[in-house]
Amino acid sequence: GCRTGSIADVGNGMNPDIEKIIDLHPDAIMLSPFENSGGYGRVEKLNIPIIECADYMETSALGRAEWMRFYGLLFGQAQKADSLFAEVEKNYNELKALVAPLSSAPSVISELKNGSAWYVPGGKSTSARIYADAGANYVFADDEHSGSVPLAFETVFDKGQNADFWLIKYNQAIDKTYKELEQDYAPYTGFRAFKERNIYGCNTGKVDFYEDSPFHPDRLLKDLIKIFHPTLLEGYELKYFTKLAE
Repeated sequence: GCRTGSIADVGNGMNPDIEKIIDLHPDAIMLSPFENSGGYGRVEKLNIPIIECADYMETSALGRAEWMRFYGLLFGQAQKADSLFAEVEKNYNELKALVAPLSSAPSVISELKNGSAWYVPGGKSTSARIYADAGANYVFADDEHSGSVPLAFETVFDKGQNADFWLIKYNQAIDKTYKELEQDYAPYTGFRAFKERNIYGCNTGKVDFYEDSPFHPDRLLKDLIKIFHPTLLEGYELKYFTKLAE
């Protein structure tokens, strides 16, 4: 889009290119509201309507995906958007029902240490909800936050050292390996999921995870079910995640 000129690069949310925005004469500006951000700065003074899009604040995967109906309404494609969401909702609920009767729920941790903190999804987050819908026991499910929670490594290790699975997301040219994880931070090797080789990675530099999964949580749910319950969904190949290589 940006290469062909069909999408204009007007900077990022914290430092927008005001002059370019003015030159484009937009009918409206769509922005994501952030808590305690102090408003939208110079953008608010342009006398251009601001549409706040808070889809990322939803606490269920389907709730977030349903924002496609809002965008469809906005662009005169309400009927098409309603149809698309109905299909996603149907697929998601059918997959969720597939694991509902299962008696076993493997435990899972996610993400990696970043600097001095390990940011884990809160227990009320979209991620935590979709882990549960996939028939897994998220180790921080009892947490009350809906966003990411910064924790010390020791806290994560204490709660998650015996987790059956470990899911990580990262962005780099070459897929992560167990050897690289150990080189990154040797204490990772103490996790059961590391020892038993049950770590799955999503290289967001290679797959459209952030672009695709918010509006297609059924696809993500399918991946997670296949990871947590490998005997289900026979013949299905993972879309976002891959099992880490040595």
